[in-house]
Amino acid sequence: MTQISRRTLITTGIAAAAGASGIAVAATLARRHGLIPPDSGGIYGAGETLTYAAQRLLTRHAVAREFSASEISRNPFANEVAPLGDEFNRLQAGNFLDWRMTVDGMAARPTTFSLAELRSFPTSSHTTMIGCEEGWTYIAQWGGVPLSYILDRVGALPQVRYVVYRSIQPDWWESIDMADALHPQTLIAHRMNGGDLPVPFGGPLRLRVPRQLGYKSVKYITSLTLTDDLRKFGKGLGSASPEGGYAWYAGI
Repeated sequence: MTQISRRTLITTGIAAAAGASGIAVAATLARRHGLIPPDSGGIYGAGETLTYAAQRLLTRHAVAREFSASEISRNPFANEVAPLGDEFNRLQAGNFLDWRMTVDGMAARPTTFSLAELRSFPTSSHTTMIGCEEGWTYIAQWGGVPLSYILDRVGALPQVRYVVYRSIQPDWWESIDMADALHPQTLIAHRMNGGDLPVPFGGPLRLRVPRQLGYKSVKYITSLTLTDDLRKFGKGLGSASPEGGYAWYAGI
């Protein structure tokens, strides 16, 4: 082996060791300050921890970019979903009058809300871009009830760390931490571009999380569960579990 190649090998090894050490130190600090994501284990765990901790420390109160009405996409893309089943069809035929969203778990006042009740609550709106891990994006105006309002109304307990939300689609659920749950742009959306939220885009209810990739904005929401530990919900972390190739935290 030549001296140049030996020097290159040694330099590369030191750099790799320093990088791994830096990630390990960052993970230790993140654990000390409660900045460990649920998918912190496994081969990508240290990197996921570093990403999540850095985002929370540097951009906890940052907002997703908002656009003007003139920038709303003329032909937004509705990602295809599997057939939603007889129960959804029945609810849709009744104009969703019987649609319900239950909030349970670590709440002082667990409650079930009708669609009419949710539409009567204070609303907020924002014109933001939704981006999919598949590579497509579109801009739309979203309107609905701030999730923070719902959490306040049901009396979320101080110990709550995550909100788990479920779709009418079988076994389809996701979760966010309280930084996103309480963020002013996070909505229980029931409006889109000035009208009721269309079914292809998640109507009648969709959780809209504009600071994360599209798979966190789950369609057809039927329930929220407030919890301090996602391990109670099984091995996976939802529809986008690490086993499916997606990270739990999908910040943009």
